[in-house]
Amino acid sequence: MKAIAYTRFGDADVMSLQELPDPLIGPDHVLVDVRAAGVNPVDCKIRAGYLQGLLPHHLPLIPGWDVAGVVRAVGVGVYDWKPGDEVLAYARKDHVQFGTCAESVSVPDRMIARKPSTVDFVTAGALPLAGLTALQSLKAVGTGPGDVVLVHAAAGGVGHLQVQIARELGAARVIGTASPRNHEFVRSLGAEPVAYGDALVDTVAELVGGDGLVDAVVDNVGGLSFDQSLQLVRDRARMTSIVDGARALENGVVNTWARPDAGQTQWLVDLVAAGRLRVEVQQTFPLAEAVKAHRLLEGGHVRGKIVLTV
Repeated sequence: MKAIAYTRFGDADVMSLQELPDPLIGPDHVLVDVRAAGVNPVDCKIRAGYLQGLLPHHLPLIPGWDVAGVVRAVGVGVYDWKPGDEVLAYARKDHVQFGTCAESVSVPDRMIARKPSTVDFVTAGALPLAGLTALQSLKAVGTGPGDVVLVHAAAGGVGHLQVQIARELGAARVIGTASPRNHEFVRSLGAEPVAYGDALVDTVAELVGGDGLVDAVVDNVGGLSFDQSLQLVRDRARMTSIVDGARALENGVVNTWARPDAGQTQWLVDLVAAGRLRVEVQQTFPLAEAVKAHRLLEGGHVRGKIVLTV
């Protein structure tokens, strides 16, 4: 099969399109012919070598944890899936090596959800990791009816889904930080947009009224946004960060690291099929142009997601 792979860590140029052996199919695995693979910031961090102390890595390494595609074959212990099924998954394994940026990938069946026929492969391929991160972070801070929730980077891959999912979970108001050029987009998702910067605390406090505090915060940025959030959240146990685990622990804040969950993935993609969750894809690239996709993502300012098509 053709796959994007690299044999050393570094910048985007270490990646290339290579001919590699087809994946093996374990007893509880499903072989998926890839149609689309979402590109996420963690893919760039892995490629740069930043996660070597967290997960076992093996080279040559195929990046990618998001996949949407068609089942080609199933392992001997798989009974719920058959060739021809259209599926999606957050396919993070215990070892980092055989990712989804390839013509085919072997995925544990416990991670797989069924793709509704009305959801296209690009949308499905963009959803799993960002969607699960969004949902699990909101659940980690107990988002529920009546809450006022602050979402940082509300136009980004995770943030634009958090805005919508917070409303699905019953939040009364969602306030989203974004650059001014994305304010109309954030407003269209159901959030009240505010600009980043030194005035954020005062701006949010005035917007909220009363004691000027919000019920929950999901931080997708870190740095100044993290510090400002500590001043804005009523209870630090209802703040989470997906970018700065060490500081989260130091400040009594929840650290969110998304876990594969087929049931939650199914819930998310069914929301998409029902027209209640919008997945914004800024740009798609063919598999062979993965280097361009990584460069664009690392440049920042991406609205929603970037997806590789196969």
